[in-house]
Amino acid sequence: MNQKRVLLLLSLLLVASLVLSAYGTGIAQEEEIVLRWRTRPDNQEEADVYQSISDSLELEGITLEYEPGGSETASYQDVLKTELASGTAPDVFWIPGTDVADFATRGLILDMRALADATEGYSDEAFYPGPMFHLTFNPETSNTGEALWGLPRDVSTFALYINLDLLAEAGVDDPRELEANGEWTWEAFMEVAEAVSALGDDVQGYGGSAWWGPYGVWMNAAGGGFFSEDRSACALDTPEALAGLQFAQDLYASGAAVPYGEDPEPPFRSGNLGMFQNGRWATPGIRTVEFEWDVVGLPAGPAEHPGNWLFWGAYVVNANTPHPEAAWELVQALTTAEVQGVVAELGANIPSRVSEEALDAFLAFTPPANNQAFLDGLANSPTAEGPLWAGSWPDFVSVMDTAVSSLLTGETTVEEFGATVCDEANKAFP
Repeated sequence: MNQKRVLLLLSLLLVASLVLSAYGTGIAQEEEIVLRWRTRPDNQEEADVYQSISDSLELEGITLEYEPGGSETASYQDVLKTELASGTAPDVFWIPGTDVADFATRGLILDMRALADATEGYSDEAFYPGPMFHLTFNPETSNTGEALWGLPRDVSTFALYINLDLLAEAGVDDPRELEANGEWTWEAFMEVAEAVSALGDDVQGYGGSAWWGPYGVWMNAAGGGFFSEDRSACALDTPEALAGLQFAQDLYASGAAVPYGEDPEPPFRSGNLGMFQNGRWATPGIRTVEFEWDVVGLPAGPAEHPGNWLFWGAYVVNANTPHPEAAWELVQALTTAEVQGVVAELGANIPSRVSEEALDAFLAFTPPANNQAFLDGLANSPTAEGPLWAGSWPDFVSVMDTAVSSLLTGETTVEEFGATVCDEANKAFP
């Protein structure tokens, strides 16, 4: 073999080697998709639920890294916005329903309509219509059904987690029986709270966390609310809204409640709180307590219904994820009936899919024994949580939270609150 033929052969071998090397590297890169995803757990037990889901999901060619959010408050969303701006946010994350419009109109989350339309078997109608109205809303046309900003993880309502041992010690009527007899009213609730609080200096009757949900139920139950009917203006100063806030202020002023702003879950779990207002997501943590407990619906106010909320949140996709198709696959996997069943069984929330079978199964996931209280809340005209497409929810809630906090800590009166709050809150609307 002459020198030219040897050089030609070596050149061909080198080219073949480079081609195979490049091809192999491409395959490896395709197989090594890593998706980070995040939720905002209420406690460690709920974080463990989602870690177990992440560990059990098998998505071909995709490695999942779950990371629990570090805050139960709105700062969770603020952290996400900072990370999205710096390019360090997860590929998929959960956000509350109230924040969908803010994230969507800022261009922070991906519109998955085209991906969904190309997916065999997918249907918006598989989920509750309330959340899907907002998740499919197109802000450019004001039409629903034209976009897809995410899929709802679950739904929930509020209930009162009750310490049956403390209630028995206080000698009060069982709230579950009062509710069954149509006698679970604001007045009956106050009697129970005050009787339990009288058991000792370290015992209190009621506790609710310091955010818009717990104080909002008192406004709802009095026939009031946050917004005008078309959600285009503040309604915090209506007589009905102020009546609800007056009841809340009287409750905190009575000394029968955990002081507003203090976390009520630790005293409940330690056995020093009679009634703890929270959603289904608190159940995993409450299941660890050592006293007898159950749940009961919210008491009825002047509007003759409990004034509950329909809470929901959604899995959404980072608009700048390098793997949109894989992220859409993960969002679908996280919202299957099977995964939602795991979440429901472990106690965290109620399936967001419209299915009688799912709701029937939910009733069997005990404790608590009275799971029906949560479903009654869903059936009893709850006020749906929703974003402000024609305004800024973060700006509105910032004004509202500050003003309500001042009211419920006794720094301002209901009259002073009503005279000024909407002047500031209306700045959140165009």
